[in-house]
Amino acid sequence: MALVVPFGQYVPGTSIVHRLDARMKLLVTAAYVFALFAVTGWVGLLLCTALFVGAYLLSKVPLRLVLRGMKPILILLVFTFLANALTFSALPLGEAPLVEEVTSYPLPESIALLGSFGIKPPGVLRGLYFVLRIVLLVSLTSLLTYTTPIVSLTDGLISLMRPLARFKVPTEDIATMFSIALRFIPITAEEAEKIMVAQSARGAVFDKGGPIKRAKAWVPVMIPLFVSLFRRADELACAMETRCYTGQGRTHLRVIEMGEIDLAIGGLSALVLILLGLLL
Repeated sequence: MALVVPFGQYVPGTSIVHRLDARMKLLVTAAYVFALFAVTGWVGLLLCTALFVGAYLLSKVPLRLVLRGMKPILILLVFTFLANALTFSALPLGEAPLVEEVTSYPLPESIALLGSFGIKPPGVLRGLYFVLRIVLLVSLTSLLTYTTPIVSLTDGLISLMRPLARFKVPTEDIATMFSIALRFIPITAEEAEKIMVAQSARGAVFDKGGPIKRAKAWVPVMIPLFVSLFRRADELACAMETRCYTGQGRTHLRVIEMGEIDLAIGGLSALVLILLGLLL
């Protein structure tokens, strides 16, 4: 009954992706997201896919972790595909006009299956396009947390946002909230799993019955989970106040320094991704 958590988990390693500077990884991730949403065709999206596969192979992260990260968004992927592929105004095959919306090969606009209900062949390709885009987005952000410790991500985010401090933006507070949120994701999942196991021992069933019955079965889980989260947040606030946390003037045990290799790899990767998004 283990819950799948695609974010907030670090997988120790010595690959080149693990050793890359956290600031460069954040910049490359931002450039990849830009390219992912800027490309307008299959060529650009497939190139983004190839780049992600290359980064994944270099990171040496187990494939099962990437696949497990897709389970929480499986419903979203199915809904996205069906919303684009199905139609309630389908025309018979002989009457449907041919369109070239996604590919250069003409496809029928719709194919009736039952009355006016049917599928749209161009919509099927468009649905697969959007599904692949979502999968790449989630997989890359998961790979970022798999290969970078939370502390390094926080320090990198503070360093990148440092110019905003001149405009009195609380950069350190924002980075601290970011790191706390990432840390609480696996903690919340672990707490929810413990409550589910306890409720199952008392006879609760979560995977049987209709949607209403399943939703009611989750009520005894969500209430103690929220109570536990508020308790943890209160304890964390007390601990931070006890240690005189102010959010300003913090010192760091390690001062991150960017090497020439980090700058070259990160800068070149970001440049390639930006050009990919602009040109394709």
